Amino acid sequence: MGTTLSIDPQGLVPEAEFIASPNFDDRPAGTDICLIVIHNISLPPGEYGGPGITELFTNQLDPAGHPYYAGIHQLKVSAHFVIRRDGCLQQFVPCAARAWHAGTSSWQGRERCNDFSIGIELEGSDDEAYTQVQYQVLEALIKLLALQYPICDIVGHSDIAPGRKTDPGPFFDWEKLGDLRAVMEKNSQSSIDS
Repeated sequence: MGTTLSIDPQGLVPEAEFIASPNFDDRPAGTDICLIVIHNISLPPGEYGGPGITELFTNQLDPAGHPYYAGIHQLKVSAHFVIRRDGCLQQFVPCAARAWHAGTSSWQGRERCNDFSIGIELEGSDDEAYTQVQYQVLEALIKLLALQYPICDIVGHSDIAPGRKTDPGPFFDWEKLGDLRAVMEKNSQSSIDS
């Protein structure tokens, strides 16, 4: 997949593989999408490329498929996007809808981050580096989202749920997103000025 992306009015990215998750609902009326939350996920833990993530996000995870699954198969979770190790971009929930990715969370005094955020999962773990192509797709996706929505911050799951979550972990290279911070600052200033 190239890194040129587009988005429709419902927040679907045609270049992404769309796999519909039932785990979403409506955002509160009048809520701006102003936050991007970066996560990591691998199912089974530390293993990549299998169907576990898709099965979890579509409520089809077999509790007998792996010992770890017995404790999580009943969860009703999703994210807007998943970026696989090979750079494949998948979308599970349109951006206009509220995906269930953040759980109990708060950012800058606002609770329920699912209400106003877009969740992006990187296929990975806290224990190893992400791939270069994942960063390339992530950068293209964030640029697209920042043009479409008044995104003011990019944070990790650990930032909005400290003590409860650790992702995207110590191997996530925030410096690779450095150029995007100017876009976020511009959006933030625009929201203050308006």
